Amino acid sequence: MGIWSDTDWLAAVGSRRMDVTPWNPDDLTPNGLDLRISHLLVDGVTHKKGTVEVPPMTRFVVGTVETMRMPTDAVGSLWIRSSYARRGVLASFGKVDAGFHGNLTIGAFHTGAEPLQVPVGDRFCQIVMENLQSPIQKAYNERSGNYQNQTGITLG
Repeated sequence: MGIWSDTDWLAAVGSRRMDVTPWNPDDLTPNGLDLRISHLLVDGVTHKKGTVEVPPMTRFVVGTVETMRMPTDAVGSLWIRSSYARRGVLASFGKVDAGFHGNLTIGAFHTGAEPLQVPVGDRFCQIVMENLQSPIQKAYNERSGNYQNQTGITLG
């Protein structure tokens, strides 16, 4: 029970309890895994390379590089990296459901007064895993599964 340490992450990925593709152990933290930007949607334009300028007071959307195959006995919590929070980025985070499979889409808002430079490939957020106290009755794909197997950025 509890939050996964880096040791737990390595064991879960090694045993295929959880799959992260691509797997980069350099992105492990003591208690989570940093997720990188694959796609960045700003003002209706999707960017897949380079550094993107996000104007002040602008909403933007991030798609993760990593495809996650979540275990059915644990959930993930998403947290913004402090390097982005310190530059005035707010983001909508929640739980990544047990049994979810796909890329993650994260909505964000740049509150700063100056343009924000966001490199595609940068570490944007962290997923922290927690074991569930009891077995689930139905996995994500058996409940709603609205975003199961999503790739890139998925809106709505």
